[in-house]
Amino acid sequence: MAYTLAGVDCIDIAADPAVISTAKIALDLATSLAKADGGKRSYTHAVPWLMVSLNDGEDPHFRKAEFNAATCPSGCARPCEQICPAQAIVFEAPAEVARGSGLATMLRTDARESLAVIDDRASGVLSDRCYGCGRCLPICPVQQIVTHSYQSTPAAMVPFIMQAGIDAIEIHTQIGHIDEFCRLWAAIEPWLDKLKLIAISCPDGDGLLDYLRALYESISPLPCALMWQLDGRPMSGDIGIGTTRAAVKLGQKVLTSGLPGYIQLAGGTNHHTVPKLKALNLLHPRLQNAATTAPSVAEPLLKSDQALDASQAVQGYAHDQATAYVAGVAYGSYARTLLMPILNQLDAIRLEMAEPEARAVASGSARSPLAIVNPAFSTAFSTTERSQPLGLEDAPDLLWQAVGLARSLVSQLKAFNTEHPMRLDL
Repeated sequence: MAYTLAGVDCIDIAADPAVISTAKIALDLATSLAKADGGKRSYTHAVPWLMVSLNDGEDPHFRKAEFNAATCPSGCARPCEQICPAQAIVFEAPAEVARGSGLATMLRTDARESLAVIDDRASGVLSDRCYGCGRCLPICPVQQIVTHSYQSTPAAMVPFIMQAGIDAIEIHTQIGHIDEFCRLWAAIEPWLDKLKLIAISCPDGDGLLDYLRALYESISPLPCALMWQLDGRPMSGDIGIGTTRAAVKLGQKVLTSGLPGYIQLAGGTNHHTVPKLKALNLLHPRLQNAATTAPSVAEPLLKSDQALDASQAVQGYAHDQATAYVAGVAYGSYARTLLMPILNQLDAIRLEMAEPEARAVASGSARSPLAIVNPAFSTAFSTTERSQPLGLEDAPDLLWQAVGLARSLVSQLKAFNTEHPMRLDL
């Protein structure tokens, strides 16, 4: 939600039903907040594409929280319920409500489904909402919350994620995985006409360029844009400038190969990445000074509401060596680390509200929980006094601090003009 309000073009998420559902809710919230804000603090002029990542290798593991609510101490303040950002933990929720949300098959007392049925009322973890963030684990007073993992075959997930209305798919692969890649591609191919972008992510190694060319030959032609996401130093973006050097070096290697498609840096990207790209003239000249360039005098290179076929991607990207530029930057761990202080503050407020006296607020015997956070809370964002866990959208001061931090990263590449709502897209 924060990065959407800061103006990013794409949100990349895991292929877990709860993650997809939560991300779509966040995008809807960001759209509503941007409209209410009137462009004063938000930079959203288009909803970001939603991308789901799949691995062509081993089956991915996802984790869910679980506990037996029937064994919780009767006087527990239930901090887990307040801390859960997905509202996946419930106590004595009516069973018919759970059935209404598609959970009828989960109303069992076994620990794996983590729901207890008590006097026709369901309590525990709603698995279709839990996305495994782990916030509830350390704050349980009796330490009875645990996690379980489940595996899912990537190819089997494709129909579900496509029916969920995603915009793009990223395939994580490794050199030498051509057979595994092709098996996954066979599951994706029938859905290509519904996608705006296919991204292929691969780390460096011996034979990288030959492998990427083999992948290109196996998937051409495409009805949508193609992007090569290059993992220079996977899972290391918040370490320092050394990691960004590896990412940029890998980008240069693929750029000079003339491989058709857009190039995006990832794996090792952080606040050093864009300055390094600018110093090496690896960004399009019109975007070298993105923070000060007025969007009204520059045409976007790639519009977010427009899908390009493979021939357009080649024409718009790789005419020759002189027009080959890095087209985008993906931030993972660094983007999360940047916002963690804000999210930690929100967690602290949630835990404070979980105390018995704060829980009286939810029952209507005290002030609104929103008034505790911000007495001047605007009804533009909420018209009701809610008892569900506090969200970032319920704490405007924290929300716009988070957007400001996110914007400090996005603004390295993008500029916005509220009078001319056009984005500078890479």
